[in-house]
Amino acid sequence: MTTLAPTETQLIDRIEEVGAKIEKVRETTASIIFGQERVIDLALITLLSGGHALLIGVPGLAKTSLVETLGAVLGLQNKRIQFTPDLMPSDIVGSEVLEEGTAGRRSFRFVEGPIFTQLLMADEINRASPKTQSALLQAMQEHHVTVAGIRHDVPRPFHVLATQNPLEQEGTYPLPEAQLDRFLLQIDVSYPDAAAERRMLFATTGVEDRVLKTILSADELMIAQRLVRQLPVGDQVVDAILKLVRSARPGTGIDQELDDMIAWGPGPRASQALMLAVRAKAMIEGRLAPSIDDVIELAEPVLKHRMALTFAARAEGMQMSDMVAKLVAPLG
Repeated sequence: MTTLAPTETQLIDRIEEVGAKIEKVRETTASIIFGQERVIDLALITLLSGGHALLIGVPGLAKTSLVETLGAVLGLQNKRIQFTPDLMPSDIVGSEVLEEGTAGRRSFRFVEGPIFTQLLMADEINRASPKTQSALLQAMQEHHVTVAGIRHDVPRPFHVLATQNPLEQEGTYPLPEAQLDRFLLQIDVSYPDAAAERRMLFATTGVEDRVLKTILSADELMIAQRLVRQLPVGDQVVDAILKLVRSARPGTGIDQELDDMIAWGPGPRASQALMLAVRAKAMIEGRLAPSIDDVIELAEPVLKHRMALTFAARAEGMQMSDMVAKLVAPLG
């Protein structure tokens, strides 16, 4: 049997229904994670787009609490891996163990690692060696792992929300470019403002425990992800996405001054990520189609980890956020 595509009216009704539940998810999460509304929105955009996110910030900014809260309100089975320098790939994906049966026959049995979950928190991912970091690569992109030549599928939906300490801190390993590209968004987590931190003090140092209820189930999340992909995108928005991503690649001749500052730029996966992210942002905000303003606002989290500045640009004090601001200027 073939399923008929929903009519425009049905699509609008579905988007409004899902949007109402997403708004409840936002409100509930914001009542636990104080002063991080933009971070919460970017995390939800990542999940609605079916992708993975890299949260970067110093310790103590509620990155771990954010992942746990999202897992609870979205009804996702979630696990956490604390990355350390001695962590091995088998500690993540699992391994085969030799077992002896009652008749004396020996056989191998696969023991699943913590990667077999719906929402995986990779805590302080840059504390582990590159070899261990790369153990996530196949599952993040292909939704399965291969052990001893046998394929093992991870559950659906499958999302990795990784936390990372700033690279200038001691005992960290920069993530390889191939793995960075697998993250849909890089979410920078900053300090909360004074008012939010004041509310946090009273909420977290009392005796009352907050019990979180599931608002959106895993199945409903996957339905929402399919709806995101059905949102129409205007030609102007598509052109803005292409213009932005292509201008971030050196050697295109679009802007020679910027070309000299960019060592390497984003590939087509950045365009795909931006296309999905602007659709998800529109759905979260109750709109039926994304705008160029969405492209401008999401440019930094999509592009920041997918390009690098030349030594000369860094020597002049150029930051990646400054570069993205120059790239989006023609769009505004």
